[in-house]
Amino acid sequence: MSERRSDMPERHIVLGAGGAIASATVKALQATGVDVIAIGRSDADVRDAAALAPHLVGASHVYLCIGLPYVGAVWERDWPVIMRAVLSACEAAGARLIFFDNVYMYGPPPLANPITEDHQQTPTTRKGRARKAVADLALQAHAAGRVRVVIGRSADFYGPGAINSPFYIQFLENLLAGKPPQTLMPQGPRHTYAYTLDNGRALVRLALDDVAYGAVWHLPVGPAVTVEEMADHFRAVLGRDFKVAHLPPFIISLLGLFNSTIREVAEMGYQFRDDYVLDWSRFAARYPDFTPTPYAEGVKSMVDFFHSREA
Repeated sequence: MSERRSDMPERHIVLGAGGAIASATVKALQATGVDVIAIGRSDADVRDAAALAPHLVGASHVYLCIGLPYVGAVWERDWPVIMRAVLSACEAAGARLIFFDNVYMYGPPPLANPITEDHQQTPTTRKGRARKAVADLALQAHAAGRVRVVIGRSADFYGPGAINSPFYIQFLENLLAGKPPQTLMPQGPRHTYAYTLDNGRALVRLALDDVAYGAVWHLPVGPAVTVEEMADHFRAVLGRDFKVAHLPPFIISLLGLFNSTIREVAEMGYQFRDDYVLDWSRFAARYPDFTPTPYAEGVKSMVDFFHSREA
């Protein structure tokens, strides 16, 4: 591991510029007054350590917040390559790595609620196996003394910029187009959701805390709610009533035969068939002053963001 001189100023570099979580992280870092640089796809190839390394010179902290196309084969192919390249570049720079992760590695379903950081990791999906593999690579690098690593795992998130949120795709997207919302999520189960800006704030809290490194932390979420309870927040913000169309499983299976996107989403359908409650008590105990944004406030920010984008 390369060592940074103690007298060098901190420089925080966020990989994934333009994405919802990268943008939220940049905003949270700017609020602390540190030096922050955002790097996007066109700036550096995160799959190539040699190409990435010059961009990380002088970095003290690197945030891996990139997103890949929602395709299992792409995740299996690209995520290990990206993680190895980023770890190598961080090692050369003497930088710490803060990895924004999801919870797909937990399994097999049905999962034990509430879902803690110690939940069994025997994923049954391609995307879940890919995410477990890259998280393992990161933690192994930390254990070997190559790079100091901390992992923040998020539940499904919503909020400004969350174009892949289940509450944007064919939901808010349809509402803003004057059409009724549709969802692949069933009506009954309760689910916890993370807010994009909360994820950014939480990643920064972890990044600036020496004690946090070498571990996985579940990022803050709101209380467990049904789709209909979330829909009520959208009704209140938009000032109109609507009925949510829940696509039944047999329709989803049929559509998946012709639509690869639906097929990829359906692979993770177990997350919505039963209650899915993320336990973030470890984070709350370490940072008791952190308060998640209420759903009503988060939904309003999400609607305002996408409404202004379409104006």
